[in-house]
Amino acid sequence: MAETRTGGARPRNRRELITAAASRLFHERGYTRVGVSDIAEAVGVGPSALYRHFAGKQRLLRRVVLDHLHPFEQVLAARSEDLDAVVRELAATALEHRELGVLWQREARHLPQDERAELKAQLRVVAGGLAALARDRRPDLAEEDARFRGWCLFSALTSPSYHRTELPRAEFEALLRDVVVTITGLPPLVSGRGSRPPDADELLLQRGGASRRRQLLSAATRLFAERGYAAVTTEEIGARVGISGPSVYNHFASKQELLNAVITRGSSWLEIDLGRTLVRVPEPEAALEALLWSYITFALDHGGFIDILVGEVGHLPDHERHRARQTQHEYVTEWVSLLREVRPELDAGAARVLVQATLTLANDMARTGTVRRPEAVRRVGAALMFRAGGG
Repeated sequence: MAETRTGGARPRNRRELITAAASRLFHERGYTRVGVSDIAEAVGVGPSALYRHFAGKQRLLRRVVLDHLHPFEQVLAARSEDLDAVVRELAATALEHRELGVLWQREARHLPQDERAELKAQLRVVAGGLAALARDRRPDLAEEDARFRGWCLFSALTSPSYHRTELPRAEFEALLRDVVVTITGLPPLVSGRGSRPPDADELLLQRGGASRRRQLLSAATRLFAERGYAAVTTEEIGARVGISGPSVYNHFASKQELLNAVITRGSSWLEIDLGRTLVRVPEPEAALEALLWSYITFALDHGGFIDILVGEVGHLPDHERHRARQTQHEYVTEWVSLLREVRPELDAGAARVLVQATLTLANDMARTGTVRRPEAVRRVGAALMFRAGGG
């Protein structure tokens, strides 16, 4: 949105125009693909005018994420005894700040560690407020159960950030409200925190004996997930499997090719599992239940791959990035088609919203979830797909 000038006067809301433009561009293109000049051009000012408000692009990213988090915190801090009103406000806030999910999960890793810690603290406040909302609706919930639901609610409310589905505003808000009600209304799901099993790629590295190519794929998956693609060198990847950096190039032409191989490997597993399930389980509801369980267990076992799929695809060349995202889109579309067979009353948009909420929930639990209970995640996902949005 370009700013409007009147007689050369500086608009009073220039700071807000800058953050809005930055939020949109970071969400659409990714932080690394957006320059300060791009943001300034979108607002209709020169870069020097932008620097009068923000010291640099990182400071602007921090401000953008906080600006999206604070409205959720405010709604929850001021929540009244009218729980339905709180749920309505949360649904509206989720759509008004639709960019939050991607900005937090994908782009905030570009911030310094202390600023990420600040954002995580704010996020915990929001998740805590959502957990309290869950206990307001279900006073019988154990503390860990309410905490788990708080994170589930955050995942579901921010899931529209990962797709471009558009619904009439009232319909979209009603669907998100029903998602909240569905999650908070479920019977007890967890009674303890559960253990965090080692990631599958970490286990492969510990055990050794695999081919050098597979070892490199596992090492790259762990390092890219832990520190981000840009911060990892081929020397570090090689060292993780006991070879020199230049020796990596005997197996992969570049670090970028290695990233593409990591993404292709995981995506291929999901595509093969999808095809096998559709052949072996012809009944749509049973097939969808089987896919849900296999996806959840895969995601929890391969959290590093999920981290990369969510956060690092933007580092691929344009044609590879397009192919990876097209593969993801087609995978989700298969789920949407199955869900519409099970629930023909849902239109394609509503079905995609529910499927995406379910997959985002599984992804978030795999990447950052503090309660690692596959069965609990399955029950929430099944409730979202088969019950939410029923009117």
